[in-house]
Amino acid sequence: MTSADVQRAPEAAPSGRHETAQRLLDSSATLSYDPATEVDWETPLDKDFHGASPEWSTLYGTSYWAEMTPEQQKELTRQEAASVASTGIWFEMILQQMVLRDFYAKDPTDPAFQWALTEIADECRHSIMFARGAQKLGAPPYRPRRLAVELGRVFKAVAGGEAAYAAILVAEEVLDVMQRDWMRDERVVPFVRTINNIHVVEESRHMKFAREETREQLEGAGAVRRQINALVIAIASYFIVSSMVNRDVYKNAGLDTERAVREAKANEHHKSMMRSSCAGLMEFLGSCGLLTKPALVFYKRANLI
Repeated sequence: MTSADVQRAPEAAPSGRHETAQRLLDSSATLSYDPATEVDWETPLDKDFHGASPEWSTLYGTSYWAEMTPEQQKELTRQEAASVASTGIWFEMILQQMVLRDFYAKDPTDPAFQWALTEIADECRHSIMFARGAQKLGAPPYRPRRLAVELGRVFKAVAGGEAAYAAILVAEEVLDVMQRDWMRDERVVPFVRTINNIHVVEESRHMKFAREETREQLEGAGAVRRQINALVIAIASYFIVSSMVNRDVYKNAGLDTERAVREAKANEHHKSMMRSSCAGLMEFLGSCGLLTKPALVFYKRANLI
Protein backbone atom coordinates (compact mmCIF):
# COMPACT_ATOMS: atom_id res chain seq x y z
CA MET A 1 0.00 0.00 0.00
CA THR A 2 1.37 3.39 -1.01
CA SER A 3 1.04 6.58 0.91
CA ALA A 4 -1.53 7.68 -1.64
CA ASP A 5 -3.75 4.79 -0.57
CA VAL A 6 -3.78 5.88 3.03
CA GLN A 7 -6.76 8.09 3.76
CA ARG A 8 -6.25 10.98 6.10
CA ALA A 9 -8.59 11.28 9.04
CA PRO A 10 -10.83 14.31 8.63
CA GLU A 11 -9.76 17.37 10.59
CA ALA A 12 -11.80 18.08 13.66
CA ALA A 13 -14.32 20.85 13.30
CA PRO A 14 -13.34 24.04 15.07
CA SER A 15 -14.66 24.20 18.63
CA GLY A 16 -17.01 26.93 19.79
CA ARG A 17 -14.12 28.39 21.79
CA HIS A 18 -11.94 28.38 18.66
CA GLU A 19 -14.64 30.13 16.62
CA THR A 20 -15.31 32.70 19.34
CA ALA A 21 -11.62 33.55 19.62
CA GLN A 22 -11.33 33.93 15.85
CA ARG A 23 -14.34 36.25 15.71
CA LEU A 24 -12.84 38.34 18.50
CA LEU A 25 -9.52 38.56 16.67
CA ASP A 26 -11.33 39.67 13.51
CA SER A 27 -13.32 42.25 15.47
CA SER A 28 -10.17 43.57 17.13
CA ALA A 29 -8.49 43.96 13.75
CA THR A 30 -11.51 45.91 12.49
CA LEU A 31 -12.24 48.13 15.48
CA SER A 32 -9.57 49.03 18.02
CA TYR A 33 -8.24 52.35 19.27
CA ASP A 34 -4.93 53.93 20.11
CA PRO A 35 -5.60 56.06 23.21
CA ALA A 36 -2.40 58.00 22.65
CA THR A 37 -3.95 59.61 19.56
CA GLU A 38 -7.71 59.17 20.09
CA VAL A 39 -7.92 60.95 23.46
CA ASP A 40 -7.49 64.73 23.69
CA TRP A 41 -4.62 64.89 26.16
CA GLU A 42 -3.60 68.45 25.27
CA THR A 43 -6.66 70.54 26.11
CA PRO A 44 -6.51 71.70 29.75
CA LEU A 45 -9.07 70.23 32.16
CA ASP A 46 -12.35 72.14 32.04
CA LYS A 47 -13.65 72.19 35.62
CA ASP A 48 -17.15 73.10 34.47
CA PHE A 49 -17.62 69.37 33.74
CA HIS A 50 -18.08 66.34 35.94
CA GLY A 51 -15.65 63.43 35.91
CA ALA A 52 -18.52 60.93 35.90
CA SER A 53 -22.30 61.01 35.75
CA PRO A 54 -23.38 62.58 39.06
CA GLU A 55 -25.94 59.81 39.61
CA TRP A 56 -23.03 57.38 39.98
CA SER A 57 -21.40 59.37 42.77
CA THR A 58 -21.29 57.57 46.09
CA LEU A 59 -22.88 60.62 47.73
CA TYR A 60 -25.57 61.38 45.15
CA GLY A 61 -28.98 61.49 46.85
CA THR A 62 -27.59 62.05 50.35
CA SER A 63 -28.08 65.09 52.55
CA TYR A 64 -24.36 65.83 52.16
CA TRP A 65 -24.72 65.96 48.36
CA ALA A 66 -27.59 68.44 48.73
CA GLU A 67 -25.37 70.72 50.84
CA MET A 68 -22.46 70.68 48.40
CA THR A 69 -21.92 73.45 45.87
CA PRO A 70 -22.02 72.51 42.16
CA GLU A 71 -18.23 72.99 42.11
CA GLN A 72 -17.76 70.55 44.99
CA GLN A 73 -20.04 68.01 43.33
CA LYS A 74 -18.04 68.21 40.11
CA GLU A 75 -14.75 67.90 41.96
CA LEU A 76 -16.02 64.86 43.83
CA THR A 77 -17.08 63.09 40.63
CA ARG A 78 -13.67 63.85 39.11
CA GLN A 79 -11.90 62.36 42.11
CA GLU A 80 -14.22 59.33 42.13
CA ALA A 81 -13.68 58.74 38.39
CA ALA A 82 -9.92 58.86 38.97
CA SER A 83 -10.24 56.36 41.83
CA VAL A 84 -12.27 53.97 39.66
CA ALA A 85 -9.62 54.28 36.95
CA SER A 86 -6.84 53.52 39.45
CA THR A 87 -8.70 50.45 40.70
CA GLY A 88 -9.12 49.42 37.07
CA ILE A 89 -5.35 49.57 36.59
CA TRP A 90 -4.80 47.44 39.70
CA PHE A 91 -7.17 44.75 38.53
CA GLU A 92 -5.99 44.85 34.91
CA MET A 93 -2.50 44.02 36.15
CA ILE A 94 -3.94 41.05 38.04
CA LEU A 95 -5.91 40.02 34.93
CA GLN A 96 -2.88 40.11 32.66
CA GLN A 97 -0.87 37.82 34.93
CA MET A 98 -3.70 35.31 35.26
CA VAL A 99 -4.23 35.15 31.49
CA LEU A 100 -0.49 34.78 30.84
CA ARG A 101 -0.30 31.90 33.32
CA ASP A 102 -3.31 30.22 31.73
CA PHE A 103 -1.81 30.29 28.25
CA TYR A 104 1.78 29.59 29.23
CA ALA A 105 3.34 27.00 26.85
CA LYS A 106 0.05 26.36 25.01
CA ASP A 107 -0.38 26.12 21.23
CA PRO A 108 0.47 29.56 19.78
CA THR A 109 -1.38 28.74 16.55
CA ASP A 110 -4.64 28.44 18.48
CA PRO A 111 -6.82 31.55 17.95
CA ALA A 112 -7.58 31.48 21.69
CA PHE A 113 -3.84 31.85 22.43
CA GLN A 114 -3.57 34.74 19.97
CA TRP A 115 -6.70 36.36 21.39
CA ALA A 116 -5.27 36.11 24.91
CA LEU A 117 -2.20 38.07 23.80
CA THR A 118 -4.43 40.58 22.02
CA GLU A 119 -6.44 41.06 25.21
CA ILE A 120 -3.27 41.59 27.23
CA ALA A 121 -2.09 44.20 24.72
CA ASP A 122 -5.48 45.94 25.05
CA GLU A 123 -5.20 45.95 28.83
CA CYS A 124 -1.72 47.46 28.72
CA ARG A 125 -3.05 50.34 26.61
CA HIS A 126 -6.08 50.72 28.88
CA SER A 127 -3.92 50.93 31.98
CA ILE A 128 -1.78 53.69 30.48
CA MET A 129 -4.94 55.46 29.32
CA PHE A 130 -6.49 55.27 32.80
CA ALA A 131 -3.28 56.51 34.41
CA ARG A 132 -3.07 59.52 32.12
CA GLY A 133 -6.79 60.18 32.57
CA ALA A 134 -6.56 60.16 36.37
CA GLN A 135 -3.57 62.48 36.22
CA LYS A 136 -5.43 64.90 33.95
CA LEU A 137 -8.38 64.88 36.35
CA GLY A 138 -6.03 66.32 38.96
CA ALA A 139 -6.08 63.27 41.21
CA PRO A 140 -3.31 61.62 43.23
CA PRO A 141 -2.46 57.92 42.69
CA TYR A 142 -5.28 56.11 44.48
CA ARG A 143 -4.45 52.58 45.60
CA PRO A 144 -6.56 49.84 47.22
CA ARG A 145 -6.11 49.31 50.95
CA ARG A 146 -3.24 47.06 52.01
CA LEU A 147 -5.39 43.97 52.66
CA ALA A 148 -6.86 44.11 49.14
CA VAL A 149 -3.41 44.55 47.60
CA GLU A 150 -1.99 41.52 49.45
CA LEU A 151 -5.02 39.34 48.71
CA GLY A 152 -4.76 40.40 45.08
CA ARG A 153 -1.12 39.35 45.09
CA VAL A 154 -2.13 35.86 46.22
CA PHE A 155 -5.13 35.67 43.89
CA LYS A 156 -3.15 36.54 40.77
CA ALA A 157 -0.56 33.89 41.66
CA VAL A 158 -2.89 30.97 42.34
CA ALA A 159 -6.31 31.58 40.76
CA GLY A 160 -7.08 29.61 37.64
CA GLY A 161 -9.92 28.19 35.62
CA GLU A 162 -13.38 29.53 36.29
CA ALA A 163 -12.21 31.37 39.43
CA ALA A 164 -9.90 33.54 37.33
CA TYR A 165 -12.23 34.16 34.39
CA ALA A 166 -15.39 34.77 36.40
CA ALA A 167 -13.54 37.28 38.63
CA ILE A 168 -12.27 39.00 35.47
CA LEU A 169 -15.86 39.13 34.24
CA VAL A 170 -17.13 40.72 37.45
CA ALA A 171 -14.61 43.56 37.29
CA GLU A 172 -15.24 44.17 33.59
CA GLU A 173 -19.04 44.06 33.73
CA VAL A 174 -19.38 46.42 36.70
CA LEU A 175 -17.15 48.98 34.97
CA ASP A 176 -18.92 48.46 31.66
CA VAL A 177 -22.37 49.48 32.88
CA MET A 178 -21.27 52.66 34.62
CA GLN A 179 -18.97 53.68 31.78
CA ARG A 180 -21.76 53.27 29.23
CA ASP A 181 -23.66 55.94 31.18
CA TRP A 182 -20.62 58.20 31.49
CA MET A 183 -19.67 58.08 27.81
CA ARG A 184 -23.14 59.29 26.75
CA ASP A 185 -23.44 61.99 29.42
CA GLU A 186 -22.70 65.49 28.10
CA ARG A 187 -22.14 66.68 31.68
CA VAL A 188 -18.96 64.56 31.76
CA VAL A 189 -15.70 66.13 30.59
CA PRO A 190 -15.15 65.16 26.92
CA PHE A 191 -11.79 63.38 27.29
CA VAL A 192 -13.25 61.09 29.96
CA ARG A 193 -16.17 60.28 27.66
CA THR A 194 -13.66 59.28 24.97
CA ILE A 195 -11.77 57.08 27.44
CA ASN A 196 -15.02 55.40 28.46
CA ASN A 197 -16.05 54.82 24.85
CA ILE A 198 -12.72 53.17 24.03
CA HIS A 199 -12.93 50.96 27.10
CA VAL A 200 -16.54 49.93 26.49
CA VAL A 201 -15.90 48.95 22.87
CA GLU A 202 -12.78 46.92 23.59
CA GLU A 203 -13.93 45.40 26.88
CA SER A 204 -17.07 44.01 25.21
CA ARG A 205 -14.78 41.52 23.46
CA HIS A 206 -12.96 40.71 26.70
CA MET A 207 -16.26 40.00 28.45
CA LYS A 208 -17.37 37.67 25.66
CA PHE A 209 -14.17 35.67 26.00
CA ALA A 210 -14.37 35.59 29.81
CA ARG A 211 -17.92 34.20 29.64
CA GLU A 212 -16.88 31.51 27.16
CA GLU A 213 -13.86 30.56 29.25
CA THR A 214 -15.91 30.41 32.44
CA ARG A 215 -18.44 28.06 30.83
CA GLU A 216 -15.73 25.87 29.32
CA GLN A 217 -13.70 25.64 32.53
CA LEU A 218 -16.83 24.53 34.42
CA GLU A 219 -17.60 21.63 32.09
CA GLY A 220 -17.42 18.48 34.16
CA ALA A 221 -16.72 20.38 37.39
CA GLY A 222 -18.00 18.58 40.50
CA ALA A 223 -20.15 20.04 43.25
CA VAL A 224 -17.25 20.59 45.68
CA ARG A 225 -15.18 22.46 43.11
CA ARG A 226 -18.15 24.65 42.21
CA GLN A 227 -18.80 25.47 45.85
CA ILE A 228 -15.18 26.40 46.51
CA ASN A 229 -14.71 28.50 43.40
CA ALA A 230 -18.10 30.19 43.77
CA LEU A 231 -16.94 31.45 47.15
CA VAL A 232 -13.50 32.48 45.85
CA ILE A 233 -15.12 34.47 43.01
CA ALA A 234 -17.53 36.17 45.41
CA ILE A 235 -14.76 37.17 47.83
CA ALA A 236 -12.66 38.52 44.95
CA SER A 237 -15.70 40.44 43.70
CA TYR A 238 -16.27 41.99 47.11
CA PHE A 239 -12.71 43.31 47.30
CA ILE A 240 -12.77 44.56 43.72
CA VAL A 241 -16.01 46.50 44.14
CA SER A 242 -15.25 47.80 47.63
CA SER A 243 -11.92 49.13 46.36
CA MET A 244 -13.37 51.19 43.51
CA VAL A 245 -13.80 54.43 45.46
CA ASN A 246 -10.96 55.23 47.83
CA ARG A 247 -12.00 57.09 50.99
CA ASP A 248 -9.36 59.74 50.23
CA VAL A 249 -11.52 61.04 47.36
CA TYR A 250 -13.64 62.91 49.93
CA LYS A 251 -10.67 64.63 51.52
CA ASN A 252 -9.27 65.57 48.10
CA ALA A 253 -12.66 67.01 47.13
CA GLY A 254 -12.54 69.22 50.24
CA LEU A 255 -15.16 67.26 52.20
CA ASP A 256 -15.39 65.91 55.74
CA THR A 257 -14.08 62.39 55.19
CA GLU A 258 -15.77 60.75 58.17
CA ARG A 259 -19.17 62.19 57.38
CA ALA A 260 -18.81 61.40 53.68
CA VAL A 261 -17.82 57.78 54.35
CA ARG A 262 -20.71 57.37 56.77
CA GLU A 263 -23.29 58.76 54.34
CA ALA A 264 -21.84 56.85 51.38
CA LYS A 265 -22.14 53.55 53.26
CA ALA A 266 -25.80 54.25 53.98
CA ASN A 267 -26.61 55.57 50.49
CA GLU A 268 -29.48 53.45 49.18
CA HIS A 269 -29.42 55.20 45.80
CA HIS A 270 -25.85 54.12 45.12
CA LYS A 271 -26.55 50.59 46.34
CA SER A 272 -29.48 50.42 43.92
CA MET A 273 -27.28 51.62 41.03
CA MET A 274 -24.72 48.90 41.77
CA ARG A 275 -27.38 46.18 41.98
CA SER A 276 -28.98 47.23 38.71
CA SER A 277 -25.60 47.29 36.98
CA CYS A 278 -24.99 43.67 37.96
CA ALA A 279 -28.35 42.11 37.08
CA GLY A 280 -27.04 40.49 33.90
CA LEU A 281 -23.84 39.37 35.59
CA MET A 282 -25.70 37.72 38.47
CA GLU A 283 -27.99 35.96 36.00
CA PHE A 284 -24.93 34.56 34.21
CA LEU A 285 -23.24 33.41 37.43
CA GLY A 286 -26.50 31.79 38.50
CA SER A 287 -26.75 29.92 35.19
CA CYS A 288 -23.24 28.56 35.85
CA GLY A 289 -24.14 27.36 39.35
CA LEU A 290 -21.88 29.96 40.99
CA LEU A 291 -24.47 31.75 43.14
CA THR A 292 -24.19 29.50 46.17
CA LYS A 293 -25.46 30.55 49.62
CA PRO A 294 -21.95 31.38 50.96
CA ALA A 295 -21.19 33.36 47.78
CA LEU A 296 -24.41 35.36 48.11
CA VAL A 297 -23.23 36.68 51.48
CA PHE A 298 -20.34 38.52 49.80
CA TYR A 299 -22.37 39.68 46.81
CA LYS A 300 -24.91 41.21 49.19
CA ARG A 301 -22.16 42.89 51.23
CA ALA A 302 -20.85 44.41 48.00
CA ASN A 303 -24.38 45.49 47.02
CA LEU A 304 -24.20 43.47 43.84
CA ILE A 305 -27.41 41.59 44.50
